Amino acid sequence: MNRKQYNKAVRQYSDKLYAFCLKMTGNEDEAKDIVQDAYERLWLNLESVQEEKAKSFLYKTAYNLCIDAKRKLKVKWQYETEIKNKDYITETNENFDMSTLLDKALAQLPEIQKTVLLMRDIEGYSYAEIGEITLLNESQVKVYIYRARKSIKNFFEKLEKVK
Repeated sequence: MNRKQYNKAVRQYSDKLYAFCLKMTGNEDEAKDIVQDAYERLWLNLESVQEEKAKSFLYKTAYNLCIDAKRKLKVKWQYETEIKNKDYITETNENFDMSTLLDKALAQLPEIQKTVLLMRDIEGYSYAEIGEITLLNESQVKVYIYRARKSIKNFFEKLEKVK
């Protein structure tokens, strides 16, 4: 990979990579830092990364950085998740747009389920690509996606019962 190809990768993937990291971390500054770190690592590995593998390299790196960040802030994350879980029923009487409700549903998912679901439904990765990035086999990826979708469905069914 050369500088021109690197700059092309920045233009092509930075916005979606940021959105992915933002969904993973829930924090704009943390997401920006992770994207910057992922691109820095790509820059440091220019000679060893082929242009067609740049997207996969960036997402795998960002995914690992998100997991590392969550491990460092585990107590804070658990607290925030508990607050969100407690508040979602009382907040359903307010007018929320679908995006806000979906964010609340995603916040309740285990990290691996949220990750594979975002990669599949938002980023459009194949099961095999997701498996390569997350170090899971294809069957595991499918199971996690199924469970994540089922949990989100249950979340919305609970909201319907409250109304």
